[in-house]
Amino acid sequence: MPAGKPTLQLREVRRLAGDAAGATAVEFAIVAVPFLALMFSILELGLIFMASTTIEASTVAAARLIRTGQLQAGSNNTADGFKTIVCNGMSWISTSDCVANISLDVRTFPSFSKIDVTPPISGGQIDQSQLTFDSGASCDIVLVRAFYPWTLLTPVLEPGLPNLGPTQRLLTATVAFRNENWTGGGASC
Repeated sequence: MPAGKPTLQLREVRRLAGDAAGATAVEFAIVAVPFLALMFSILELGLIFMASTTIEASTVAAARLIRTGQLQAGSNNTADGFKTIVCNGMSWISTSDCVANISLDVRTFPSFSKIDVTPPISGGQIDQSQLTFDSGASCDIVLVRAFYPWTLLTPVLEPGLPNLGPTQRLLTATVAFRNENWTGGGASC
C-alpha cells in the first residue's frame, strides 16, 4: 500500500463521522421520555382541574336546591336522590361511575363558626361511617361536601398529588350556607 493513501477502513470511518443523518433520531431518543412525561402530566393536570371544577359546579347547583327548600319539598329528598342530582350535573363523568364513587356529606350546624371541614379520611379511604345526610329546615346552617377519588393516570404526578394511597387524589367540593326562610312568608332568618 502506498504511503499517504488512507486505507479503505479509515476512509469509511471518516465518511460516517461526518454524516449527521442519525443525529436527529439519537437526540429525539434522549428527549422523548421527559417530553412525553411532561405532555402526559399537563394532560393529567388538565383533567384533574376539569373534574374538580365540574364537581364544584354540580355541588353548588345541587346545594342551591337545599338552600331554597326545593329538595326538602321534592321527592328526591334522600341521600341517594341528592347523590343522583349531583351526578346528573357532572355531564362528562358517567353517571354510573359518579354514583358508585362520589361520597356526599350534608349536615347542619348551630353557627358558621362551628363548621368543621376536616375530610373524613381513615386508612387512606373515605370513611363512609362519618358521612351524614341532613338537609336541615328553614334558616338552618348547612354544610354540603362532595368527595370524589380521582385515579391518577400519569405515574410522574404520583409523588406530588396523591392523598388517598399511591395513585388516587381526593377531589372535594364544599359549600356552606344558611337555608332561606321558605316557611316564614319571606322574612329573613
